Amino acid sequence: MIKSELVQKLADENPNLFHRDIERIVSIVFQEISDALARGDRVELRGFGAFSVKHRPARVGRNPRSGEAVHIEEKWAPFFKSGKELRDRLNGEGRFTGAAKLDSEGFGD
Repeated sequence: MIKSELVQKLADENPNLFHRDIERIVSIVFQEISDALARGDRVELRGFGAFSVKHRPARVGRNPRSGEAVHIEEKWAPFFKSGKELRDRLNGEGRFTGAAKLDSEGFGD
C-alpha cells in the first residue's frame, strides 16, 4: 500500500471528512514520526510496532570488485520492530488473504 492508497481508504471509510484534510492528517503523522526519529526518540504504535534509530559505527569494508579496503562512515539507520499483535496476525489464520500463498522457499504456487 502506498500513501495515496492509504489516504483513499481513509476517505472511503470517513465520507464526512474532506479528502484534503485526510491527506494533511496522514502527512502530519508521517512527518511527526520522522521528526521524532531525527531527534533520536522512539515511536511506538501499540499493536503495530515501534520505530527507533540504530547507530552503525564507522568500519572498514571491502570494495567487492577490487578487494580494496574502504572506510565506511558511521551512520544512523531507522529500525522497525513489529508488535505482538502484528506478528500474530501475520503468522495466524487468514494470512495472505487475496494473495498467492508462498511455499517454504518463499515462492508462490
